[in-house]
Amino acid sequence: MSAQPVRRRLAAILAADVAGYSRLMGEDEEGTLAALTAHRTELIEPCIAEHRGRVVKTTGDGLLAEFASVVDAVRCAVAFQKGIVRRNADIPEDCRIVFRIGVNLGDVIVQEDDIYGDGVNVAARLEGLAESGGVVISGSVHEQVRGKLEAEFDDLGPQRVKNIGEPVCAFSLRFTGGSDRMNRRTSAAPPLPDKPSIAVLPFDNISNDPEQEYFADGIAEEIITALSRFHWFFVIARNSSFTYKGRSVDVRQVGRELGVRYVLEGSVRKGGDRLRITAQLVEAGTGNHLWAERYDGALENVFDLQDRIAEGVVGAIEPNIQRAEIERSRRKRPESLNAYDLFLRALPLSMSFAPADNAKLNDLLDRALQMDPNFAAAHGLAAAIMTQRLMWGGLDEAAREAAIEHARTVISLNTDDAFALAAAGHTLSMLAREFDLGRRTLDQAIRLNPNSAIALSASAVLHSMMGNVVKTIKQAQQSLRLNPFDPSRVMPLTAMSRAHFLAGRYDEAVESAMHAIQTNPRFLSAYIVAIASSVRSGRTAQGEELVERLLSTAPNLRWSVFANTMFTRAELQERLAAPLRETKLPE
Repeated sequence: MSAQPVRRRLAAILAADVAGYSRLMGEDEEGTLAALTAHRTELIEPCIAEHRGRVVKTTGDGLLAEFASVVDAVRCAVAFQKGIVRRNADIPEDCRIVFRIGVNLGDVIVQEDDIYGDGVNVAARLEGLAESGGVVISGSVHEQVRGKLEAEFDDLGPQRVKNIGEPVCAFSLRFTGGSDRMNRRTSAAPPLPDKPSIAVLPFDNISNDPEQEYFADGIAEEIITALSRFHWFFVIARNSSFTYKGRSVDVRQVGRELGVRYVLEGSVRKGGDRLRITAQLVEAGTGNHLWAERYDGALENVFDLQDRIAEGVVGAIEPNIQRAEIERSRRKRPESLNAYDLFLRALPLSMSFAPADNAKLNDLLDRALQMDPNFAAAHGLAAAIMTQRLMWGGLDEAAREAAIEHARTVISLNTDDAFALAAAGHTLSMLAREFDLGRRTLDQAIRLNPNSAIALSASAVLHSMMGNVVKTIKQAQQSLRLNPFDPSRVMPLTAMSRAHFLAGRYDEAVESAMHAIQTNPRFLSAYIVAIASSVRSGRTAQGEELVERLLSTAPNLRWSVFANTMFTRAELQERLAAPLRETKLPE
């Protein structure tokens, strides 16, 4: 009996997946699955059918679709992405489901309802090259759709992709129409800084024990800190580079999205008391590997391993930088590795408000400080989380005093830990109202680490309270540039809105405040500035709408509390109070 001939046909293939799916599932599994299902049934599947395509199959975070017409496939991709933008409009940025799409035209093998072959594989690889919310097409697609769509294309050049022998010509699709939000995202891609710029991706944990995930994260965190302390580096903050955790991404995409020239990636294997750390430095623009190294050593020498990696990176980027510069920049280490281990475990819990996480976080820090009472970073983290939660109304007077005590301890230790000093300066400013001491402490943190997004953000907040408009905006913008994806960017955004308000730039004040509200709809200070600025700019209807939103969020709010705490001087407090008296907000 002769074998059945293989069925083949030429088809346009659309491959899509969710950017940051692992992070979204880790934060809210049920909510992510419900939202993804709604997107598929209400938008994606109807969109594919409308453009005469069919869904071949779906995966947990993606799908594959087939079209007879390549023009239909690309039109569907555009409608797909624009529809997702509309559906995400009122959703906080860090909760949005955003897709990447790849489209290829090629020969496929047909088996029942499924399709296989290089035509499909290339579409999947192109999707991996796309930015979040973007579409990348192959050269064969570009030839067919050029001049037939209301779109422009950026030539990405030949791309070497996994399991495909020859380079694939790729083009990134730019949607026309200046009001489209995806256009603004593309045009707002940050330019490369003048000095060497780098992002350190989360290191892969390849240990047999999944519980050691925190240790791999801690290694990358320490390298970020070490590199950040060099004045000649522009280093992306951890909370932004770690948004790529769990994702298979191309370093060229990382370079475009974060605006960096170099990307450091690596892995950690921990077994018993031995460590193996691998690291490689990649030029983001070309994908070329500039440097790679493997480090083996005892667990007790982990700090030396981290510093050796930092030395290698610096040597690869700036060959003329002397070894002594790294030696002078080394951070003081905690005396106990066990205390350091506990601190690493506490870090990922510090942004959580869940009661169980709070209790675990407090226990970890208490144990770390019992083992090493002079551990400045642990004191700083304790002060920072207490200040954060007190400002959200979650702590009592005893906790306020404890936070201030942690901050004073940091200063008494005469540390060169920029993070600890930044946390202490912020706590002393916000809770103790010791503005001069807070400013001096934050200035010291920035001198030690000019790339500390946390220190720059806290300093911007303080300067906005003191009425220093120029300083506020400069530091807030720098913090946002270093840490573009961090949920705590609500702080520099609100600081910037206050500065614009004091300068009489009310439209800019509203814009910054609304960005802060979009980042965190429960950050009440941003509403206050947005309402006062709307009144001053004559936008009565907008001000009334914001008042309703604010009161629905905080029914017992009294604006006088905010007016008296958001600025340090009576005349500044009155400038905020005057327009608020014209609203329906209770005083």
